[in-house]
Amino acid sequence: MIRYLLAVYLTAALTSCARSPEPTADAQEARRDPLPGTSLSVQQLKAQMFHVSAGKRLKGSWPNGAKVAVGLSFDVDNATATLSTGNLDYELLSRGEYGAVDGLPRILRILDRQQVPSSFFIPAASAVLHPKVIADIQGARQKHEIGVHGWIHERLPLLDDEKEEQRMLNLSIDTLTKMTGTRPTGYRAPSWKFSKWTMGQVKAAGFLYDSSLMASDDPYELLLDGKPTGVVELPIERILDDAPYFGSNADGSNPSVGDVYEVFQSEFDVAYEERGLYLLTMHPHMIGHRSRAAMLERLIEYIKKKPGVWFATHEQIATYVKPLISK
Repeated sequence: MIRYLLAVYLTAALTSCARSPEPTADAQEARRDPLPGTSLSVQQLKAQMFHVSAGKRLKGSWPNGAKVAVGLSFDVDNATATLSTGNLDYELLSRGEYGAVDGLPRILRILDRQQVPSSFFIPAASAVLHPKVIADIQGARQKHEIGVHGWIHERLPLLDDEKEEQRMLNLSIDTLTKMTGTRPTGYRAPSWKFSKWTMGQVKAAGFLYDSSLMASDDPYELLLDGKPTGVVELPIERILDDAPYFGSNADGSNPSVGDVYEVFQSEFDVAYEERGLYLLTMHPHMIGHRSRAAMLERLIEYIKKKPGVWFATHEQIATYVKPLISK
């Protein structure tokens, strides 16, 4: 009897295994090699590493003998990064909306007081949802620049769709061109993330420059699969970005405006001594809050006290250094 029951049990178990469903897509994803690069040849690694890479460094003298070029930039994301994910948490959405309601106007008042031009990279959907941001920027006393920053702050590697990425790039360019009256010359990828198609599309669109990558402290020409593109890179850096410190919440990784000021000032001091480029990335819904905006104005005042500082838009900087490509 025991042998009979054991045989029945084994038969049932084997039948159950045979009928088990195919692994789900999630299960298959989990099984993927977590270290695929370890099995690649040197040639394959080179192809990946240098698909988009740094070419000729574009460092020379600055206009009128200036010792440093200072480019202040603001990514006017507002709530688009949240909306792109379908997250309808209205606490988060309201934090983003703060950028349009109070953050941007406060920043523009500071820039007017300090007589400093800046570059504003705007997801086109952000401009459509809050068209006053365009009017505010263009109505300022300073002549600011408006650049492309995606359609709805989409993460391009996550999108992973060449045609859809191209559609949104075209839509972004067309929307901002109609709203501003000028075709943008500068591009900044949402979240600074490229897909494998982004560089080719940016080049084909005829952008003067990109400002998404980090291979140098100073401008350089971008290469695509090892070939010069003619596109200037104005490199950013997370050290010089308000988001890592302040985040979307009041309690970012380091909410102390004093600490952030010290980092930003120290980076400027070295750029000044090296006669290089100093480029800040900020967000109106983060830096636009009262204490943080006061810190920004204090930093601008510190920079202005140094002799030989050239405050310029990203477009002005890229236009100035691009001739160095052919020298």
